[in-house]
Amino acid sequence: MNSKTNSEPNVKQLVPLFAVSNMEQSLSFYINGLGFTMTNKWIDDGKLRWCWLQLGGAAIMLQEFRKKGYDSWTPKGTVGEGVSINFQCKNALTIYHEIVSRGIEAKKPLVGNGMWVTGVSDPDGYALFFQSNTDVPEDTEYSGNDG
Repeated sequence: MNSKTNSEPNVKQLVPLFAVSNMEQSLSFYINGLGFTMTNKWIDDGKLRWCWLQLGGAAIMLQEFRKKGYDSWTPKGTVGEGVSINFQCKNALTIYHEIVSRGIEAKKPLVGNGMWVTGVSDPDGYALFFQSNTDVPEDTEYSGNDG
């Protein structure tokens, strides 16, 4: 093992993988609703099983596992329970307006921890939050004029 310290980080990105129950439904939510773009995919036996989705500098992966047979997986509980994915944004209020305009039900933005925060749940119940720094006072609820 090399004892020299490398100043360049080895880990470059964290990309969560979400097990999804219905790939088509999830893709509609993430691509049509949230604005992600599919940048990579794996098709197995003519079916899209895995994909990489990108939104700005953030990425997620989706995988629909087989329900029966080889490589099958069925969750024993609610997937994603207790886990939240937090996207750091330039302007979370813009994200809120974009996703609501696409028919996605989003939580009304609220200031918490010095950030505007809005959240959504995906079709499998994964909690996704979009947040951006602000100097607006804590616990301020978005009225449409704040920023």
